[in-house]
Amino acid sequence: MAAAGLEWLLCLGCSRWAWKRLAYVGAYDSAAWPQATAEELEPASRVCRVVLAVYQDDLANPTYAPAGGYRMDSSGVVKRVPYDQIPDGRCPPYLIYVDREHKEVVLAVRGLNLVRDSDYKVLLDNRLGQQMFDGGFVHHGLLRAATWLLNREADTLLDLWLELGSEYKLVFAGHSLGSGIAALMTIIVVNHRDQFGGIPRSQIRCYAIAPARCMSLNLAVKYADVINSVILQASVTDLDSLPCFLCLVCMRDTFIPEKRKLKDPRRLYAPGRIYHIVERKFCRCVRYPPEVRTAIPVDGRFEHIVLSCSTTSDHAIVWIEREAQKALDLLKDTEPKTAPPEQKMSRKLSLEQEHKNALERAVTLYVPQAVVAATGDHSEVTGAAPSQGQEGATSSNGSKSSCRTNWDELVDKLFTRNESGNLDLKKDMNTVDG
Repeated sequence: MAAAGLEWLLCLGCSRWAWKRLAYVGAYDSAAWPQATAEELEPASRVCRVVLAVYQDDLANPTYAPAGGYRMDSSGVVKRVPYDQIPDGRCPPYLIYVDREHKEVVLAVRGLNLVRDSDYKVLLDNRLGQQMFDGGFVHHGLLRAATWLLNREADTLLDLWLELGSEYKLVFAGHSLGSGIAALMTIIVVNHRDQFGGIPRSQIRCYAIAPARCMSLNLAVKYADVINSVILQASVTDLDSLPCFLCLVCMRDTFIPEKRKLKDPRRLYAPGRIYHIVERKFCRCVRYPPEVRTAIPVDGRFEHIVLSCSTTSDHAIVWIEREAQKALDLLKDTEPKTAPPEQKMSRKLSLEQEHKNALERAVTLYVPQAVVAATGDHSEVTGAAPSQGQEGATSSNGSKSSCRTNWDELVDKLFTRNESGNLDLKKDMNTVDG
């Protein structure tokens, strides 16, 4: 009798777990978030097409083109680097593109290629808590790829930015595996802006499409003013769980308490501010007109593994670009054609306040190494200001040193070592504890 009771209890528990997993949809994660504006979403939709262009050998004769085409000037493609030009598969293919219409210099990195061993080497080059960086933890393989890419292309990016003018933005973008590389490149550049002619922090942006979990929570919140993640329904790439059995991952996701997750400094998250494109609802087979919600979440930051028959399409950049453009067109139809300057300024201040509130909430929730921004100009306080006199630095008037910048050495400056030689977490010098 007792054995039968235990069997029923076990069946009931398993049924409850299965219901919670199968009934959970990605839209629940952002149910309380405010809606994004067309002005915020427009760069993300445009950058999606630039990243998608990395997958094409010839933009003039593409094998696939999104609705309306790529809307890119093929003469603006400065460099396209395929697999055969990347030694030892150090990172996925990428391109450098100058968007003169929107005044942006873009470095875009493609996503994971399922048939390339070199991409898996980058993906699997990580263990929990292996890589400490800038007061937190990051994915080891992605950091190595980001550093290698900066060593190879930083001079090209700097030359373009100095030639085109300081009004141009420097944009890093990537899809899936490439999104993690782009996000970590952004952190490195933000902390060493003197190597880019003293470019203001406000002129640096990153767009992580179907983002990888590549950095700890304190870093994800800290750099939310420069890094933006674009997620379709539930398209977050869990790099640590891809080689594992999905069932075990779901069980881990279900039974580990939220507070325990938040207090584990080694746990990796999707980076920055999140733009969540929602197009499906629970128990609905059809796709609804997409809406885009945005926030800088601290707790409940897309921590659930969502079981869905649309997981693959949600992660595909083709679908993300399509739904982002649909959402943008809908927002343009509903919003005023020209927003008044007061409204734009109010929205900018609102975004800055959201970032400050997220930093404070991270401290309130005792997120390890979380910091509150010091008072002052928001664009400068949460990252390292340009240092003076570093070898290979560029002066404020744009003149370059004859020495080539070694980004491995600069990245190493974001580490600290104790007396025994082990790596310690380094707190940012421009922030104060809350």
